[in-house]
Amino acid sequence: MAETLPQFLQEHASKTPDRIALRERIYGIWQAITWRQYLQHVKDFSLGLVSLGLQPDETIAIIGDNRPEWVIAELAAQSVGAKSIGIYQDSVVKEMIYIFNHADVSFVVVEDQEQVDKILEMWPQLKGVRKVIYYDPKGLRNYTEDFLMYFPDVEALGGKYDEEHSGWWEARLAEGKSSDLAILSTTSGTTGNPKLAMLTHGNLLSMGRNLMQVDPLSPEDEFVSFLPLAWIGEQMMALACGLQVGFKVNFPEEPETVQHDIREIGPQVMFSPPRIWENLVSQVQVKIEDTTRLKQAFYNWAMPIGYEMADVRFRKEEPSAGLKFRYFLADWTVFQMIKDHLGLRRLKRAYTGGAALGPDVFRFFHALGVNLKQIYGQTEVSGISVVHRDGDIKFQTVGTPIPETEIKIAENGEILVRSPAVMQGYYRNPEATAETLDEEGWLHSGDAGYFDEDGHLIVIDRAKDVMTLHDGTKFSPQFIENKLKFSPYIKEAVVFGGDWPFVAAFVNIDFANVGKWAENNQLAYTTYTDLSQKAEVYTLVRKHVEQANADLPPAARIRRFLLLHKELDADDAELTRTRKVRRRLIAQRYDDLISALYSHNDHVDVETVITYQDGRTATLQTRLHIESMEV
Repeated sequence: MAETLPQFLQEHASKTPDRIALRERIYGIWQAITWRQYLQHVKDFSLGLVSLGLQPDETIAIIGDNRPEWVIAELAAQSVGAKSIGIYQDSVVKEMIYIFNHADVSFVVVEDQEQVDKILEMWPQLKGVRKVIYYDPKGLRNYTEDFLMYFPDVEALGGKYDEEHSGWWEARLAEGKSSDLAILSTTSGTTGNPKLAMLTHGNLLSMGRNLMQVDPLSPEDEFVSFLPLAWIGEQMMALACGLQVGFKVNFPEEPETVQHDIREIGPQVMFSPPRIWENLVSQVQVKIEDTTRLKQAFYNWAMPIGYEMADVRFRKEEPSAGLKFRYFLADWTVFQMIKDHLGLRRLKRAYTGGAALGPDVFRFFHALGVNLKQIYGQTEVSGISVVHRDGDIKFQTVGTPIPETEIKIAENGEILVRSPAVMQGYYRNPEATAETLDEEGWLHSGDAGYFDEDGHLIVIDRAKDVMTLHDGTKFSPQFIENKLKFSPYIKEAVVFGGDWPFVAAFVNIDFANVGKWAENNQLAYTTYTDLSQKAEVYTLVRKHVEQANADLPPAARIRRFLLLHKELDADDAELTRTRKVRRRLIAQRYDDLISALYSHNDHVDVETVITYQDGRTATLQTRLHIESMEV
């Protein structure tokens, strides 16, 4: 019985050696890798690392876009008792140095020249890295550093090692136990440097097994791996579930071709954080605004029918014959076309997790007939602990616990989780481990929530982010932010109010969508800052703030907002790599803007220091308008 991820790979290679395991799109053509070839690559690369000195319990780091080489490198390390850590490809040098040194990384596998250049910049500050292995050689021909190696050259070393030590790798693979550490997974780090959750093969496989009990998939199904493999959600689907079920994992050609590639594959399952689903809604809304009047009329006729059907299903009622017929027509004329364009036509089910998804976005996809489910989990539980069941979906909840998972609510309202998927602790951080895991094995999630009358879990927000207004009303900033982000013209929002007399907000416009709107309305602009401060743009955004306010309790309605002069950015530490808002840092950094929101002024002057690529800096002065709402 397989106990580790590489042992499951070996099983598939033994039972169905010629079935396709992985596919990658290269120059427009899907290149297939069978289970036999997949195992051979893992074996060769693994033995190559061993010949270079990789020891059990050491760590390899992997950085790059989603490629077969990523999963090959990860499984190669695991097959000989080592572990891997994934690093987001847009991480800046300072973050990477911290992770490399904290995780005791000895080998780094990178995609291309961009990542090699980052490693060279930080090399003097790295403590234990012995080799840097790249798999896209473009631009690296003249690099002469002796610690650089090409991925196929490491595989060739492994082939030679196997000739001299025949049978050694298979024997070592068989020694793997479910209790062995598989990965170190970075937490989102909303309050500082990320912590490294220690996840064993048993943690990952138990979570995958229990999810597949709820929502079974088959080896014939397809999955497109396009979100960073450093994210626990992608590890969960592509490896923990994929290796147990044996479904095909497809890798897009480039990040820019993801939408096209998803449409071409037509996957049966998708798992994405809210920002992906929000972006898809924005795409549809913007394209409908640009299309012909006839198509707009069809869309405007069909969507209310879709929402009506979605609401009937949410209430678990049987739709009337008339509604079924009207929905059939709407589906045939409108919804199928939209789903086909988005690549969602063949979906059996889709998941969203990592943060709360706004109810408006959720209802939108169910109106189209997409079986979108909310999941709840975190890195520390190998990805997932709660999920909606088919036919039992309530968009304001995250569903019910998966098998082998216990959830309880502490006296202070915090959600506690216990299951076989709970991490072993944080790597080299016993203090944080003791704060998060108690002696009885309960994981303290840091989220506030409660169960409804049907046993569904409702997550309010991060416990530390739940605010109490002056009238005693408790409110979740995240809930209001998600309502705002349903607008195609709002990319990000940060809501304030707990220590203040009313609710106010920062808003980031969606530069692409607002820019397109400006062009259609013959509104000239130069930069993001210039566009964001146009009076016409404030009028546009104000309408969407009014819509969000309409069904909020009076005390939680936004009274004042401003459009930020720059996009919130993970590189500036304002967002995590999974695009969660670092609320405390933003509150500190933009303290003067928050104070202005709660003053009687209708504007605030800001100075921004920008740094050019050559290191020069410049100071820009901007006046930001503050819009007051009638509530």
